[in-house]
Amino acid sequence: MGKTYLLRALVEQQGGFYFGATAATETESLRQFAAALADHVGSPVPFAFATWDDAISYLFGLASPRSSQAPLLVVIDEFPYLAKTAPELPSIIQREVDRFQVEQSRMRLLLCGSAMSVMGGLLASTAPLRGRAQLELVVRPFGYRAAAEFWGVADDPALAARLHAVVGGTPAYRRQFLADDVPTRLEEFDDWIGRTVLSPFSPLFREARYLLAEEADIRDTALYHSVLAAVAQGNSTRGGIAGYIGRKSVDISHPLHVLEDSHLLAREADIFRAGKSQYRITEPLINFYEAVMRPAWARLESGQAREVWAQSAERFAAQVAGPHFETVCREYILGPGRALLRSSLGEVGGGVVTDPVARRQTQIDVAVVEPGSGGSKQAVHLLGEAKWGTVMGLSHLERLARAREVLTARGMDTSHCQLACFSAAGFSDSLRREVSRGAQGEDGVLLIGLDELYGGAFRAPLH
Repeated sequence: MGKTYLLRALVEQQGGFYFGATAATETESLRQFAAALADHVGSPVPFAFATWDDAISYLFGLASPRSSQAPLLVVIDEFPYLAKTAPELPSIIQREVDRFQVEQSRMRLLLCGSAMSVMGGLLASTAPLRGRAQLELVVRPFGYRAAAEFWGVADDPALAARLHAVVGGTPAYRRQFLADDVPTRLEEFDDWIGRTVLSPFSPLFREARYLLAEEADIRDTALYHSVLAAVAQGNSTRGGIAGYIGRKSVDISHPLHVLEDSHLLAREADIFRAGKSQYRITEPLINFYEAVMRPAWARLESGQAREVWAQSAERFAAQVAGPHFETVCREYILGPGRALLRSSLGEVGGGVVTDPVARRQTQIDVAVVEPGSGGSKQAVHLLGEAKWGTVMGLSHLERLARAREVLTARGMDTSHCQLACFSAAGFSDSLRREVSRGAQGEDGVLLIGLDELYGGAFRAPLH
């Protein structure tokens, strides 16, 4: 995500000490740290610390209030490497932080790492550093609009959407991994996929595996890949995942929690059914790997990228682009699409509306619901359906209107509930005509395609 880039730029601008840890033994890491620290203070003689206790005590000593009035910026990057070989490090840092609470501290210590589960654990529960941090910052990938600008494809929404469904918003993939090899138009996308993500000679080819392997809490990678594959195949509930991999639901609790802590899986509550939830892979490249690459890994390693990709069109649409498009639509409502709502934002999510009369369930991909409080009822402000490869028509709008009726019958306030059709493939002429006449309620209907997601938004006139 560019964490190291940002930290180096900060140290360069503000001055201070930067140390980037590597995968090494405790003795070698301590030697590297001592050498970097000696270079920082300009010592002609290399430092030699016997323990991390000595090293951290010396480091905090540089920030003594008596030494200077200027703050001392210290950045320790890839901290999980150090904590793995020296588990006592957080406790040592905690001791020094607590000691300096008595005096005026000049220390500005930034600990950084890529292993999300390790970094999150530093401040959790009974961890030594809990309560000592003044800032906890997760450097997240670009949103879909910013990613389109970064890749230079913002003027081609169809290409931008496909590109983001594969590589997401990780900035390093364009520059460091692909050396600015970017498709410039939609017609180039298939060839680009073959020579980059699906090529065994590309750094991106095994990146999804490396992302999983770098998490310290993940040891049985086969089990975790199976869990992710289950989700990528559409088994998004706990029971569905367990059934796919041949385990009991209770047996997959730990891997699910680890993947959540690692920010590789997200558990999203059903906005209409209490106690129900679904899992979603948060990293697009991992989802693409599990859905498209892993089932054909041997063929891809033998150089059959073109053939594999040609046979993956349906799988890509159903398991990669489709679910990703739903996520993008929710992100749109949370961001630029918020202005379309005639009420407060509330909670944005998805869920299932069960129709007891017709005995069927309607999947709502994008919903905005405001919880009731006091004497007010729970209010539904938006019901939306998202389709990647389907031209949406009147039947989709009618299904949303019926879901609104069902929620009204359940006692929810739908008096200002708008209906929204999201489609990457467009809308039928009959739907556009019906919407233009102000159909399906006085609050209007939203038709949102790729152009609107990446630009403005079409709103039906109200009558």
